[in-house]
Amino acid sequence: MNDFERSLARYIGEDRLKKIQSIKVGIAGAGGLGSNCAFNLVRSGFNSLKIIDFDLVEFSNLDRQFYFLDQVGKPKVEALKNNLLRINPDLYVEDIRDRITEDNVVDIFNDCDVVVEAFDQVQCKRLIVEKYYQSGKLLVSASGLGGWGNSDAICVRKVHSKFYLIGDYVSEVNEDVPPISPRVNIAAAKQADVILEWALMR
Repeated sequence: MNDFERSLARYIGEDRLKKIQSIKVGIAGAGGLGSNCAFNLVRSGFNSLKIIDFDLVEFSNLDRQFYFLDQVGKPKVEALKNNLLRINPDLYVEDIRDRITEDNVVDIFNDCDVVVEAFDQVQCKRLIVEKYYQSGKLLVSASGLGGWGNSDAICVRKVHSKFYLIGDYVSEVNEDVPPISPRVNIAAAKQADVILEWALMR
């Protein structure tokens, strides 16, 4: 273990850390949900991630996503991997710059225990949920996290034993209800917390 992991093990115990580190998490999307869920997972001890996104970091991402000014213009998966390695330098992160499509959606996460749906677009969300709903993998998705205020409405809904949905299921992001850091981060943290609890209960 490195210094970060030893420090974390003092909080949660070595046995729990071993459980956490036995899990590989696939993250579909490296935007507001995906990037913030990822850093929460890494700070909780997860050390094996596969992150897929095709986009570049833009100035408009900096208000709510886990990126910095000097990373604008870089691929999100590359920038996110670098940021996560600053927390734990011994991570194994597969950073894949690609779009998830009907052709690759099943195979791309076949080696993961957990799939995080972290997309903005409804059709992409649907693609992940439909393919992994009954896959046997833990699936964690989100719906309804736009705007500000009423953050207690963001809750966790257990759809079945391995499918959880986080959000208020109402506040979909649009021009009038933009994605803002507090509610986005709350939803991302709840995604990570569901995964952490599931890992420790195995």
